[in-house]
Amino acid sequence: MTDSTVASGLTVQQWDAKFFKEYLEESRFNSEMGTSSNNIIQLKSDLTKKKGDSITYALVNRLTGAGKIGSDTLEGQEEEMDSRSFKLAVNKIRNAVRVAEIDEQFSAISLRGAAKEVLKDWMMEQTRDDIITALGMINGTAYGSVSEANKDIWLVDNADRVLFGDALGNGGYTDHSADLLTVTAGMTFGAAEAQLMKRIAMTAGPKIRPIRTTNDERWYITYCDSRTFRDFKADTVIQQANRDAWQRGKDNPLFTGGDLVYDGMIFKEIPDIASLGAVGATSAAVSPVYMYGAQAIALGWAKKTTSKSETFDYGDKVGCAVEEIRGIEKIVFGSGSSDVADLKDHGIVTGYFGASADQ
Repeated sequence: MTDSTVASGLTVQQWDAKFFKEYLEESRFNSEMGTSSNNIIQLKSDLTKKKGDSITYALVNRLTGAGKIGSDTLEGQEEEMDSRSFKLAVNKIRNAVRVAEIDEQFSAISLRGAAKEVLKDWMMEQTRDDIITALGMINGTAYGSVSEANKDIWLVDNADRVLFGDALGNGGYTDHSADLLTVTAGMTFGAAEAQLMKRIAMTAGPKIRPIRTTNDERWYITYCDSRTFRDFKADTVIQQANRDAWQRGKDNPLFTGGDLVYDGMIFKEIPDIASLGAVGATSAAVSPVYMYGAQAIALGWAKKTTSKSETFDYGDKVGCAVEEIRGIEKIVFGSGSSDVADLKDHGIVTGYFGASADQ
């Protein structure tokens, strides 16, 4: 009688699926991820079953009309739904490890098990770094690679969702580098500045939608580097609010170093966000702060994680690789005559604040 065996290809596929699931679940951005247009980081995998080099995100803004009341005629008075789209380009990312001088013959699955943790850490770090790069993107290009001329174009188009320092009047909103020079070392990020950014989000055109956790709860999520989070945490208004609103004792985020909550906003420390350097007034160090609503970042796959193994040097060395085809970008939409004219950031307010290095 012939023995029944489990197909090795199926086992590899199961390993790949588990790897993909785990590295996303363990990401520091996991709580902001989801497939809904209500999530900050919207996930899509439209191309995993068909070919293509980009994934399309449908962007639908809020209706702004008053509607009709009573017996007023609605026919012919319908409000136009302002719908735009965003195309996310995808590319292949991959890495591999090679095991030399092995003491035993690895099977395809045991090799994957041995390499799993280091490859998962790499994939998590790569995804983290790409998301952080996307936070500061200027129309699809990493902030550090953008010309001053293109930063100026972005600033003009996004003037209703950018803040320099502690007041709207600090910027002229036509010259990015000149407006950064208005930010002094004393213009740190605190409760008042957070509330101003929230008002900017709520009054921008179109408004930046907060995420909804229940029918009655709407939140903006704010990412800070370690310096701006330090200043925010030291604000006496924030200290008092968290003493009063949170549980007292060791679990209070003021003592645990966790996220802070204030006035419908959640504040998260992301140490890997980089300072812009001494670009402020009298060479003041300036850091960005990003306040996010729904549909701010696109993360899409054309092919989810797959693994491969290969032998080298007459079987003495064995390697394992992981790869996926995906893209990560800040979502933008055309505010002009087309989807690519006069691009605006879809779900974000960007603030620039004084943030001196620790002494």
